[in-house]
This record gives sequence, C-alpha cells and structure tokens, in this order.
Amino acid sequence: MASKYDGLARIIIQNVGGKSNVISISHCITRLRFKLKDESKANTDILKSTDGIVTVIQSGGQYQVVIGNHVPDVYDTVMEIGHFNGSSESSEVDDGPKVKMSAGAVLIDVISGVFQPILGVLCAAGIIKGILALLVFLKVLTDTSGTYTTLYAVADGFFYFLPIILGYTASEKFKCNKFIGMAIGCAMVYPAIVGLSTGKALGTLFAGTIFKTSFYSKFLGIPVLLPTSGNYTSSVVPIVLAVFFAAKVEKFWKKIIPDVIKLFIVPTLTLTIMVPATFLIIGPISSALCSIIGAFFTGVYGIPVVGGLIAGLVLGAVWQVLVIFGLHWGIIPLALINFANLKYDFILSPYFAASFAQSMAVLAIIIRTKNKKLKEIAIPAFISGMFGVTEPAIYGVTLPKKKPFVMSCIGASIGGGIIGLMGVRSYALGGLGLFGLPNYINNQTHSAYSMYWVVIGSVVAMAVSFILTFITFRDDEPVKTETKEGKKGTAKNETIASPMNGSIKQITEISDKAFSSGAMGMGVAIVPSEGKVYSPVSGTITTFFKTGHALGITSDNGVEVLIHIGMDTVKLDGKGFTKRTEEGAHVKKGDLLLEFDIEMIKAAGYSVDSPIIITNTDDYMDVVPTDALFVNTGDELITVL
Repeated sequence: MASKYDGLARIIIQNVGGKSNVISISHCITRLRFKLKDESKANTDILKSTDGIVTVIQSGGQYQVVIGNHVPDVYDTVMEIGHFNGSSESSEVDDGPKVKMSAGAVLIDVISGVFQPILGVLCAAGIIKGILALLVFLKVLTDTSGTYTTLYAVADGFFYFLPIILGYTASEKFKCNKFIGMAIGCAMVYPAIVGLSTGKALGTLFAGTIFKTSFYSKFLGIPVLLPTSGNYTSSVVPIVLAVFFAAKVEKFWKKIIPDVIKLFIVPTLTLTIMVPATFLIIGPISSALCSIIGAFFTGVYGIPVVGGLIAGLVLGAVWQVLVIFGLHWGIIPLALINFANLKYDFILSPYFAASFAQSMAVLAIIIRTKNKKLKEIAIPAFISGMFGVTEPAIYGVTLPKKKPFVMSCIGASIGGGIIGLMGVRSYALGGLGLFGLPNYINNQTHSAYSMYWVVIGSVVAMAVSFILTFITFRDDEPVKTETKEGKKGTAKNETIASPMNGSIKQITEISDKAFSSGAMGMGVAIVPSEGKVYSPVSGTITTFFKTGHALGITSDNGVEVLIHIGMDTVKLDGKGFTKRTEEGAHVKKGDLLLEFDIEMIKAAGYSVDSPIIITNTDDYMDVVPTDALFVNTGDELITVL
C-alpha cells in the first residue's frame, strides 16, 4: 500500500548514494541514522533543501537525516521502498568496507546502536514509573495496592531485567547470536546470583578504596566479585562488554566446529566460556570503571556550594549542542549506571531545563514574527519541544536564526545551574518534557523535593530564554524555509509517462556520474527491451542532438524532460539511431520520436542504460520515480510535485 512518504523515501535513498552505499540504517526519536560506505556520494545539499527534511548532520560516524516526530513512518517507508531488511528500529544492510572512525565516534556509534532500538519502550517504562510515583504522592494509589503492583511490574521490570534486553540489542550490534547475548543476560539476573549478596561474606578485597567489594561465592576457587549495588540487575556496561567478547568467541568457534554439530556446540562452548568470564573478569572490571566514573562526578557535584552549580551551568548550556551532533548518547549510560548502583541519578538532572528553554525561545518567535511560513513551522515545533522533542525547534526555527538558539542555551544554562546547585535527583529514566516531571518524585520515600526544584529551574530557564529571544529577535534575518520555498518554480504538477518498454534502474546506479550524482536533475533509468522512444508528454522538442542519442522535450505545463539513450553513445556519431521528429516540433504524448538498434549499441561495447531526467528539478518540491520493476510505453514513470 502506498505511503504519503513514498516520494520522500525515494529522494532520501537516492541522495544518500543509493542502496548500494548503505551499510546500516536506524532511527531515534527524530532522525534517520545511516552508516554509509562513502559519505562523499551523498547529496547533502539536495537533502537539506527537500521538503520534509529538517536538516542533515554528519557526526559520530553517522549520516543523520533529521525528519521530525514522524520519523518512524518515514523509516518504515524507506525500508519498504529500498527493500532493506531489518527490525522496526534498525537494519544492518551490508557489511561493506570498514569505515575508519575515531575512538569517540566508535563509542557513540556503539552506545546509540545498543540503546536506540529500546528507546521507545525505555521511555514508556520511565513514564509509567513516574506516573505511579505521582499517583502515590497525590494519594490516589498506595504502593501496596494491586493496581500499583501490576503496573510497577512493567515499569520497574524493564529496568530490572535490562541486562537481558541489552543482551539482545548488543548482539544485533556486534553480530552475535541474539539468544547467546540474552542467555548471558539471564545468567546475570538469575535469582541465585542476585541473592548471593544476602548471604555471609567469604571475604573482602580492596578494602579502604572505592573498589572495596565483598565476595560470597567462588568459581573453581576464584572469588566471584559482585558490583557495588550487590547484583547485576539494571546494569549496563557489563552485559555490553560481555556480548562484545562473546561475538569474538562465537566467531572463533564457528570457524573450527564442523557444520554438522555447529548449531548446538558453538553456543555451548561460547556460553561455557563467557558466563564465567563475565562474573570473574568482565563484571569486576566494568564495576571498577563505573566506580571511577561515579567517583569523578560525585567529586565534581560534591565541591562545596559551587560543584553542582558549575556542573549544572555547563551541562545545561551544552546539552542542545550535544543533541545537534547526537553526542548526548555518550552521557545517557552514565545515568543508567547510577540507577543501577544508587537507584537514582544526579548527573543528567540539569539537562531537563533545556527542552523548555528551547520551546520558549520558539514561543517568543511565534509572538514576534510576521512571517506566516515561519509560524507554521514554529507552532508544532513549540508543542513538540514542550514534550521533550526539540529537534524540530532547533533545526527548523532557532538554529537557522542563530540568536534564538544562543538565548535558549543561556536560559538552559541558568536553569541547569539551579537544578545542579540544589542536588536534584531523578528516580527514573524515560519521560521527556512535561512527561518527565514525575521522574523526580522519590518512589521509595515519595518525596517531591527534586520535582519542585526541577520545576523552578525549568521555569527560570523558560523565562530567561523567552525574554532574551523576545528582545533580540528580528524578522529580517534569513529563514531557511523561505529559501527552500523560493526554489519552487511556477510549473504545474505533472505525471511523466514511460517513453519506452524496459526494466527500471535507479538513477544512482548509472555509471555516468553526471546522471547518478543528480547534477543533471532527478529521475530514473530504463534498460530498454525495444528500440523505440515515444513522447512521455505533450510538448515541444527543445533539443534533439544530431547524433540522435539524446533529446529534450518541454511539456505544455513546463516540465523539462531529458531522454538519453545509453552511456557514451554520442561516440557512435548517429549510427544505430533514426530520428522520427525534429527539434522545434510540437508533439503529442505517445508520438514516436526515435528508433535505435539495441543490439548494435551493445555490440559496439556501450551500455543501453537510458536515463530519463527532469532537468528543471529545482522548480519542484518533489520528483517521484515509479517503484515498478518493469514499465511499458505509456505507463506512469515519474511524478513531479
């Protein structure tokens, strides 16, 4: 069934370099995230100027096409149109050549790849947990009621069994058997393992340091060291590292185990090695790293008076910049580490004011601007921002105007400083914007101290951002959307018929870069099965090369169509081509324009791939090729909108 995003999906696929240039695709709340074999093949300028695309960001080894809140629908359409295989959130298309990335880019790529698939449900669990805390605080429910217990089972259960869930997503990322990853996660949260720390300690190691830990069991005489929290429920780092190494071990066994017993022997050997290794080596090392990170941030926030203030000012100021480049993924796992070890987080709390500051900058623009087009973009961006999704506001409104974005960062910094200074803690990770407020109610003591202060910090951020933007905003600054609108011509929409019989080929697959790059315009190619070309529209022959290999026709509605028979066929100097009309002639749709000898062209060593290009593509919002695999003369080939 056709989707309203079919045209947009085709434009995206064509301008990221075609399907053959795509290694993998995933999406988050607002962006399509591509890993490309060669980013230089992508037509970034065309994508940025396409209606329906907010902007394009190249960061962290990813080619990010920012769509907006409807990105899941666009993603599904891209997957269908491009015939990609994968889950509803990510798809590994091809191994492709290894792309060199910096250590930071690799880290961001791994973190986003592991967490993006669960982002929606992670938010849902956090929202449910926050709402339950709010209902208990308002005395609508008690934490002993059956209703509370039933809903809390999913709200807390998702985080409790996070190692199993991450075992699955990490396996997808590292190309390991998904059930091996889940099995390792299951072992980490197995009740007997979780219950170890309730018994009598057999000994203590690293006493007097931040790495101090007691052990309650041994494996072949080696102490089994548990993390600071006493168990691996809700933990993040150990399972990701365990699956990373499990993928290596599995790959090794696959190479040497005979195919006849590979199905069950490879998992057996992999798990037998990796589960003990996780408890004896990977887990303790991960816990030590987490302790170091936790000690650092605790030390920063613990500086008398100014620690939380400074941390909040900095994080509030830079959060939206991190979002632009997708680098906020590098900080989110720190919060999950705190939830696992402390049952609360303080590191991320100052970021909360940023979305509200951004939204109020947009509201100030809505009130001040007289630009109707800008208002049309700003109003939904404001609503989206209030619920925590700020990319439409950033890319569509404040960042193109520059000053409003800076003002929102100033407001977010001041609000974040207040939140950091007051030691605000969040008790769940999930809800964004207004949905995130209940996350700051302590679901154990039911204290709303943190929620009060996060509201105060956010209100201050909103006020500062609104006032500064309202004072400094000027309508005479350039707006990106007006520039894009200005590219539209006055030509009418039209459907272009197929000028010949043959199979369809994406224009990006053509060997001639003048066509495949889109420099000549958007379109499609036909591999002809019959040597006849008929007029795809009613119009005037504006160009007809004397060699007969190419002609241009302008329709009565102003669409400029170029038909080019074969690649480099100009070198045939007219041999094999018979013109049936002349330059300047007015023709009707379906009139015979040209005949050519397919076999002679092939025998001469030339490709018969024939591009059909809309040369005045910039006059239109969209050029949509057919998704058919084969066309007959007169079939619908291209729609210009």
